[in-house]
Amino acid sequence: MADTVDELFEVRTAFYLGNYNQCIYESNKVKSTPEKKLEKEALMYRAYMAQKKYGVVLDEIKSSSPKELQAIRHFAEYLASSPEKKEQLVASADKTLASGVDDNVMGPLMAANIHFYDGNHEAALRCLNGAGSTKDALESMALTIQILLSIDRVDLAKKELKKMQESDDDATLTQLALAWFNLAIGGDKLQDSYYIFQELGDKHGSTPLLLNGQAAALIAQGKLEEAETVLQEAMDKDPNHPETLINMVVLSQALGKAPETANRFMSQLKDSHHNHPFVKSYLSKEAEFDRLTRNYAPSVTA
Repeated sequence: MADTVDELFEVRTAFYLGNYNQCIYESNKVKSTPEKKLEKEALMYRAYMAQKKYGVVLDEIKSSSPKELQAIRHFAEYLASSPEKKEQLVASADKTLASGVDDNVMGPLMAANIHFYDGNHEAALRCLNGAGSTKDALESMALTIQILLSIDRVDLAKKELKKMQESDDDATLTQLALAWFNLAIGGDKLQDSYYIFQELGDKHGSTPLLLNGQAAALIAQGKLEEAETVLQEAMDKDPNHPETLINMVVLSQALGKAPETANRFMSQLKDSHHNHPFVKSYLSKEAEFDRLTRNYAPSVTA
């Protein structure tokens, strides 16, 4: 009987749940087969990238590296670049990455991430469309659901979620996607979402990603004090995690705390994560508000 043990299960699960240190540790520890070596390296480099250690990725992935790793390097270069260089990398993403060939879904996946991060949801979905029935198809479907939920296409997200469940209902990514979907649906589904995040944390260890999911479900249910406890645990794990800071801003305002409390979290977010989509959107609205304020300010007469 063939050995069906997934030697990269711990590496992959740690990455998907946002436990990036554990992902890197497990990837260095596990002795993978030659067939799995590329996937292991891809997960490891993406974990470094999630920690903003772009230099590791850019230094170690060479022009002679496999095309899957080249795609990861392209995304790392985008994240590390100036706004002017970012435009060039976005423009070249479709040409160099988006066409999945030889069952390589990493190129389209990284191209979709670049477009999603850049705010072009249509282009991101186009990259993921028909990403293929490869081992990485679940991740493509999960990202598709994230994008659809971000543009309030819950109907289409539901269809994509059904595909994931039919493919592998027990997979970590499928469970995460179900939790995200339940958050978007709201109502009675909020508690279901909370339990999914909690169960994943109990099974694999809590992470800021899972704790923020729990907190979002609690905030939506009006359980603000419970949410504050969960978010404080997330802060203890990573005091600079962007989603934790965003939720802390929301929660501070909802709890009626002094304005400087929310402002403090917002300042930290702007300082440490100025390229985060939330921050870019916030700064754009802030600039628009200032412009309107100037336009409608009473004129000063001598």
